[in-house]
Amino acid sequence: MAQLRTTLTMDTVTIDDVPVERNPMQVHDIRKPVSRKLGTEHFAANYFELEPGDSFSGSLHRHHDQEEVFYIEQGQTTFEVGLDREEVDVSGGELIRFEAGEFQQGYNAGDERVIGWAFGAPGATHDWDELESRAHCSECDEETTQSVALADGRFELTCTDCGNVQG
Repeated sequence: MAQLRTTLTMDTVTIDDVPVERNPMQVHDIRKPVSRKLGTEHFAANYFELEPGDSFSGSLHRHHDQEEVFYIEQGQTTFEVGLDREEVDVSGGELIRFEAGEFQQGYNAGDERVIGWAFGAPGATHDWDELESRAHCSECDEETTQSVALADGRFELTCTDCGNVQG
């Protein structure tokens, strides 16, 4: 009888060993893409430290290709959920989940530093064609849904109503 052998592959990393990568909108100072350092392919894990006024992403947005879970390790974060921007406070030791396609934004509205994690699946990175943001369109003169592209290290938004490009 043949024996089946399994080889385990395991990687470890400390938060201190993960380099900081800032959001192109510069809405926080400390974001560490842990999943990139670990080499994951089907799961995203990002560590954040948010000072008062900082946010995870910078705007109300949705990912059509990925659900997200945020774990707040320390402090309190306010999340705006849906187009009506319902506010939900999430404190240290709590988690919040967003379905793929659900508009959300999380930020530190308090006076203390927030330490938190963002987890996403499937996929370790986003498909930019599957990301949309809410922003003011100068052509429509109102907040509209915008498609998102990354050009020269900056986000480029295109209004899905009128096609106006904002960089």
